[in-house]
Amino acid sequence: MSLEILDQLEEKIRQAVETIQLLQLEVEELKEQKNQSQQSVEALQHENEQLRNEHRNWQEHIRSLLGKFDNV
Repeated sequence: MSLEILDQLEEKIRQAVETIQLLQLEVEELKEQKNQSQQSVEALQHENEQLRNEHRNWQEHIRSLLGKFDNV
């Protein structure tokens, strides 16, 4: 009887180890996804800033042109 209990305990330990290993792999994958997402966010923020600057420059250019029309 105690051999059977030890076998059951060994099986449960083996399953627990497998589950832990799978969870560790999943954690690593999630960390990689997080890093990729952060890089994407940073790239989009940089692009957004560039577009805002470009928009601001165009606005200033248009205001300048409109100011010249007002002077005519």
